[in-house]
Formats: sequence, C-alpha cells, structure tokens
Amino acid sequence: MRDLFVVKNLKPMLIGAESGPFDDHGFIYELKLDGERCVAYLDPRIGTDLRNKRNMKMLPKVPELADLHQNVSRRCILDGELAVISEGRPDFFAIQRRSMMTNPLKIQLAAQQQPACFVAFDLLYLDDHLTTNLPLMERKALLQNVVIQDNARFAVSRFIEHGGVAFYKLAKAQKLEGIVAKRRESRYFFDKRTRDWIKIKYLQDEDFVVCGYIQKEKHMISIVLGQYRDGQLIYKGHVTLGVGGENFRRIREQPTLPAPPFTVPSGNEQAVWIEPCLVCTVQYMMKTESGGLRQPVFKGLRPDKAPSECTEKLESGVDS
Repeated sequence: MRDLFVVKNLKPMLIGAESGPFDDHGFIYELKLDGERCVAYLDPRIGTDLRNKRNMKMLPKVPELADLHQNVSRRCILDGELAVISEGRPDFFAIQRRSMMTNPLKIQLAAQQQPACFVAFDLLYLDDHLTTNLPLMERKALLQNVVIQDNARFAVSRFIEHGGVAFYKLAKAQKLEGIVAKRRESRYFFDKRTRDWIKIKYLQDEDFVVCGYIQKEKHMISIVLGQYRDGQLIYKGHVTLGVGGENFRRIREQPTLPAPPFTVPSGNEQAVWIEPCLVCTVQYMMKTESGGLRQPVFKGLRPDKAPSECTEKLESGVDS
C-alpha cells in the first residue's frame, strides 16, 4: 500500500445531519467556519502541501501559508478550514475570491491585504500511519500535541464539551455561521457523510448548479439554479447577481446550450443556458412551503465542489 502522505489524494469526511441546538454529553461542539475545507500535508523537514476537497493545490492561491509545516513537530495530515478573518469573523467572499484568482500579482497583493489562515480540527495521519480508527477525542489530543504553537496563519480549532445550546446562542449573537456537534467516540471515514457530525446553523445556505442566466435591468442578472434529484438535474429557482466581477465572468465564459437542461416554468424564455459545470452557494432566510428560497443572496462560486454533489435537500440540508 502506498504511503497516503505521498499520494496526497485524501477526500475529507463530511457532515451528514442537521439539527437545532442541543446538549448531549456524548458530543463536543466547535464553531463552523465559513471558509473552504482543506487537507494539509505537513512535514517539518520538507514543507507544506494544502489541497481542497477536489484535491486542487491551494498554496498557489494562498502563498502566505507556505510555512504551515513549521508549526508542527511531526509529519502529519490535518483536516481543517481555509479562511480569511475580517473584523473578527470568517469572510467567505474573501476566500472565495482568492480561490478563483489566477494572476500572481493580484494573489500576492491579496495575501498582504487579507491574509488567509488555516484552522485545523482533526488529525488523520501521524508519522507513517493513519489515525482515523482512533476515537475523535484521541485524535484531538494528538493534534494538540503535534502542534508547536498557534499563530496568525495557523490555529487549532477550540471546542467545548458541554453546553451546545449556549454555545449556539453565542455564535448566533456574534452572527457567525453556526456550530458543529461531533460525537466524542466517532471514527473518521474518508469521503463519507456521517451523522456523527451534526451541523447546527444560524445562517442557512445551500449549493446549487449554475444552469443559466437572464439579463435584467440596472446591470443585474438572474442566475437559474438547479440541483440533482435521483441523478437528474431539476430546476430550483433564481438568485440575483450583478453584471461584472470574477463570478459573472466565469459564468459568461461557460459553453452555451441550445435548450435548458431540465423542464422550466414560464418566465425563463430569455434565459441563456450554459453547461452545468459551475457550483454556487446561495444564502437565504428560510424556505417556502413549495421549496423556494426566501430572500436568496448569491454568496459566490465554489470551485472546490462538483455539480454532482449538489443534491436536493428535501428536509434539512447537509454540507461540509
């Protein structure tokens, strides 16, 4: 079996359930950061490699994190979140813009003006072996021991062992995304959704496939959204986006289709249909009885997620 540290193609475990806030001594609770999920391969003698969920190398996007390996004492693989902190809160828009940048000069400027950080919350591999069969609390203890020190670019996610309801209320008061409850004895399974990790969100959002757009007045467009149901792409409504910027440029550059990829209601006659290759995140207040999004807001494109991962959430949604 090849060394997984050398192969560098691990797919992280995913949240498999959503809930309201609760207290349970069988769980720990930590903040849900509004960033981009990443796996960090760190060797204190050699260097840092940072990959997103699609195994894209992220150091070209966040060169300021090239020295993460200096913060650990042993070779390890860490699961965590890549984020930009602005005014004390994770700024999803900032890290999303960085993920889409290709110009080295613009990336260097962004690294100076809005530097990214990596927050580790799990340890998957240590020295030369996997730790995924260990209970979560043992992995947490190993993570704490292998990290030399936190700094502005690297931190270990803090957690509490009791008081999930109070912790959620605190996150809500600070207008943070929410918290995650994790079962203390849970193991780690690559590329699997698990109900041992439960999302408790204050701000609701979901990921959708970008299927087309309609030109509107006042330099705006309406993006046509889709999600998969039983392997078939279905229509899920619209969200507004301004004409201009990197997001619209990426959408406009996609190959066009002669017809929509699904059955659409009236009001979409003027839509420009595109290859369903892009994923975007939409934030909303709540869902209507028919499944529509109330007060939807376009958060940005997600280059780290494949369209096939955007499945319809019939009840409560899950994500990473």
